[in-house]
Amino acid sequence: MTSDFFFFIVVGFCAQIVDGALGMAFGVLSTTSLLAFGVPAANASAMTHVAEMFTTAASGLSHAYHRNVDWRLVARLAPAGMIGGAIGATLLANIDGKTIAPFVSAYLIAIGLLILYKAFRPPGRREVRDWAVPPVGLCGGVLDAIGGGGWGPVVTSTLVGRGHDLKRVIGSTNFTEFAVTLTISLTFVVTLGWSELNSAIGLIIGGVIAAPFGAMLVKRLPVRPLMVAVSMVIIATSAMRIF
Repeated sequence: MTSDFFFFIVVGFCAQIVDGALGMAFGVLSTTSLLAFGVPAANASAMTHVAEMFTTAASGLSHAYHRNVDWRLVARLAPAGMIGGAIGATLLANIDGKTIAPFVSAYLIAIGLLILYKAFRPPGRREVRDWAVPPVGLCGGVLDAIGGGGWGPVVTSTLVGRGHDLKRVIGSTNFTEFAVTLTISLTFVVTLGWSELNSAIGLIIGGVIAAPFGAMLVKRLPVRPLMVAVSMVIIATSAMRIF
């Protein structure tokens, strides 16, 4: 039980609290915190995705139970997302951490800006274009693996913006995220080895403890100020790493 291990528990707890209240940001918050702590980009993303296997499994099954999942959307989104996740994880694991770190931080700043945009101007409804679903899943999987998070903000925002039903999109992307996260995690285990991911246990413990509280906060906390706060933390922390 080292101080680092307790730090990972705290990171997992806080990230899951926010994710429970917003429906997104566990990955980007965890990865941003780990990068700021000095964890290499590949390890930070790998640890986050191993922890997310547990949180996304619970979330996906819950959405399926409440019939929020569009199985046709899942069938088109999941394969592309899994392929993209494997590609992104392989690239990240084979690139020097110091080289990729600024680009990962720049991507996280973009995600922070996207969350900030969503706080003030939710995407409007447009004509549904089903042909866009696989490319969106592929890009979401690649970016999620490289940045350690972003599947929810990128995929959910894009599909809702294209006119898909909000409830079905949230349920389907949450259910699909488990498959994408599992693929990314297995790719990292093959390329990095499990010994490099032991600290993910701290994230898992913190996330599991926080899960019930996140659901309770949905009813009590105003969403817009929380989204603004999360985006500011992500942008500020990532910007400091770049400069």
